[in-house]
Amino acid sequence: MLALVGLALVVVMVFGGYLLAGGKFAIILHALPFEMMMIGGAAVGSFMTANGAHVVKGALVDMKRVVSGPQWSRDDYRDLLSLMFMIVKLLKTRGVLVLESHVERPGESSLFARYPKIAGDHFALDFIADTVRMMTMSMDDPFQVEECMQRQLRKHHAELHARGIALQNVADAMPALGIVAAVLGVVKTMASINEPVEVLGAMIGGALVGTFLGVYLAYGFVGPIAARMLQTYDDDAQFYAIIRDCLVGYLQGHSAPVAVELARGNVPSMVQPTFHEMDGVLAGLPSDPLAA
Repeated sequence: MLALVGLALVVVMVFGGYLLAGGKFAIILHALPFEMMMIGGAAVGSFMTANGAHVVKGALVDMKRVVSGPQWSRDDYRDLLSLMFMIVKLLKTRGVLVLESHVERPGESSLFARYPKIAGDHFALDFIADTVRMMTMSMDDPFQVEECMQRQLRKHHAELHARGIALQNVADAMPALGIVAAVLGVVKTMASINEPVEVLGAMIGGALVGTFLGVYLAYGFVGPIAARMLQTYDDDAQFYAIIRDCLVGYLQGHSAPVAVELARGNVPSMVQPTFHEMDGVLAGLPSDPLAA
């Protein structure tokens, strides 16, 4: 909602100020379709040229994050901490092999099925399963496991950031594309230099709409959208860092409650469950998470 209010302010304040200052919309409205075609079309074309299909598709899909915000909510963080508590507890009490069948077929696991949203996130599920699978192969050095998990997190984060960076590159290019449209308008005007002053004035005004539109769209819309997308990626990165912290905490010899509490500190402050809240949630978990 805040993003929609912000975008509305960008429109109302700019055009409202122009109107109150005595500006006329006729020239802008006449030139707008043509300038938008040149600037918007060139921006879309350069966006498609500069990026692979997965980045283009991902960026378009993730634009909804401007309104919806980060993927993971307070309840999701509470669920993840609960899931990791059960996993670490099982590892401590029954050994790593008890989870072998669950990590080999995580989509069919009753343990992961307790939390459908987490189970529906392929990276989160694979991140947990792959790490536990390494443990079943006797890779139990906490420093090596942490480094391996950190490399996966960096790769995943970079792949997501590429979407926001691609949009930011479009925002950076749009003022220059606006100048291109404006220059073409001047070229058109120069071809009609023998027209009356009133006609030339309207044509020059129309050409300047291109410069205005390129800068306006870049800094009022596309740039802020890209910045908000990047912010949500950074917020969501902490969700996966919790998985790393819990499993590394187990390998360092910490108990399940301590490992979860250490990981809880990585939850973004806006959605972080309190210590007492998590204490109550963990106390209500089943004593045997693998029981039918």
